[in-house]
Amino acid sequence: MTKLSATTAIIAALACSAGALYWTYGPGSAARVSKASQPVLGSAAPATPHNSSFAASPAPSNAAEPKERSASSDAATPFHAGEVLEFAADVAKLSNVANLRLAIVDRQNFFGKNAWHLQAFAHTENPLRMMFELDDQFDSYSDAATLSSLQYEMHLNERGEKQESIQRMSTTGTERTAPNATQTRVVPGTRDPLGLMQYLRMVDWEKVREVRSPVYDGHKLYDVRASYAGTADSIAVPAGTFSASKIDLRVFDEGVEMKDAHVTLYLANNAARTPVLLEAVMPFATARVALVKMK
Repeated sequence: MTKLSATTAIIAALACSAGALYWTYGPGSAARVSKASQPVLGSAAPATPHNSSFAASPAPSNAAEPKERSASSDAATPFHAGEVLEFAADVAKLSNVANLRLAIVDRQNFFGKNAWHLQAFAHTENPLRMMFELDDQFDSYSDAATLSSLQYEMHLNERGEKQESIQRMSTTGTERTAPNATQTRVVPGTRDPLGLMQYLRMVDWEKVREVRSPVYDGHKLYDVRASYAGTADSIAVPAGTFSASKIDLRVFDEGVEMKDAHVTLYLANNAARTPVLLEAVMPFATARVALVKMK
């Protein structure tokens, strides 16, 4: 993969979580076997289709988890059905190389569970689009109370090559699954990138200084650790100027921290805890994903 395509792929991955993940994903079969990191401890456990054995449950973490929220009240979450956030991505000296959109579609019954339907879209813009055409859509069905992933979908269209992946998350291998979905074994509490973004908005960062979460990106299981890094008083983005909480994100693969990038997410200090800016410093470029519009 070239630096150009790697950079674009990283931005798309960042868009899915609004800053939680910075690794590069590659198109591949949704049914392939993937190695997974055991959160916190780093011992191996599979994130694989349903006919694979499940090795172990994650060890308890000392990091705080937000209190369980009632799935019956919209007031329990800082976001709402119908919310749409639009972002523009700059990489190195190139401005607006991609436009990104995060949407809270609705809350619905998903195989008997109360779930949020979350979406993300990533599109490259000219002149980058002439070299790397990317039109990706991601869908997440996440538990309404915990944002744990119930199903994660990747609908990828990159350089004219289309890839479809629909993965039903399961800790037991016995979940009800649609005919076109692959059942994927994950550790309890696993979130996908979209669910992770909304989960970070649910954290009361005035009281909690670090949270950890296993995150499955469609190929591998990672341990993501988010820590509070203070308040930034004047974060200027096209959507306005915000006071924001600064959140540093670290990603671990099989217990080893991925040190090839540094990612910082800024959540506005408003009732919605709106993600307003993502900054990623990578070995070959610096990326800035800024909020342009919200509704």
